[in-house]
Amino acid sequence: MLLFYWKHFYFWSTINISMNITEINSKIQSQKEILLKHSLYEKVKTIEDLHQFLECHVYAVWDFMSLLKALQSKLTCTTTPWFATENTQTRYLINEIVLAEESDLTIDGRRLSHFEMYMEAMQSCGAQTNGLNNFLHHVIETKNVFIAIKQSDLHPNIKAFLDFTFRVIEEGKAHKIAAAFTFGREDLIPDMFTEILKNFQQNFPETDLSKLIYYFERHIELDADEHGPMAMQMITELCKDDDQKWNDVEEISVLALEKRKGLWDAIEERIEANLELVN
Repeated sequence: MLLFYWKHFYFWSTINISMNITEINSKIQSQKEILLKHSLYEKVKTIEDLHQFLECHVYAVWDFMSLLKALQSKLTCTTTPWFATENTQTRYLINEIVLAEESDLTIDGRRLSHFEMYMEAMQSCGAQTNGLNNFLHHVIETKNVFIAIKQSDLHPNIKAFLDFTFRVIEEGKAHKIAAAFTFGREDLIPDMFTEILKNFQQNFPETDLSKLIYYFERHIELDADEHGPMAMQMITELCKDDDQKWNDVEEISVLALEKRKGLWDAIEERIEANLELVN
């Protein structure tokens, strides 16, 4: 009889967790649709437009790694003496994602992080990396990412995007960090990057974008087939049947998508401003 009740409880707990993921995806679908149909994609028509896009979007590539490493710090043991963390499945999931994001194969067979691959791709197509390098130097100098963000000359939307990421990290709640990572980044990347890639191939047929296209295709491959489902599983493991945690995940997911839209608006604004200067 006891075994029957346990099996019954486990069955309904599993159903409820699955429904939570489905419900969150349903509630954020409208925000995702806004991003996927954003007019920015149609504005990237020249190599100069592409440079503007890359020089802004690179900040999202960089701060993504901080979300990832914050999760690794929370869900695995990264200090000495080493102790085994409680959830072995979550430990495996995050370490698998870190391995690919931090040490992936480049187009020519080297090992680099996806951030470094992106920076190389920018340089290959003529985009400037000085802005980000100066910002990172200021982060190191100030030893405070919030001060560096505030004192930078970045677009207010890019500042808000970065500030949100590091506020979530600073709060230190693993399920909230995982929400920003999963629903605001990993889950969104496959469709979003497919759209961008289509435009790049169409608009720049004579430009060597091999490293950039490789980066995007690699992200599509990993995030759609492996990292996205892994991240969803990680959310499930972290929240289980805790209603408050699921509510937090929904709230953070909505905010993350709003900040992403703000980033897209900022890039579109910069492209339009540059076009006015040229004309």
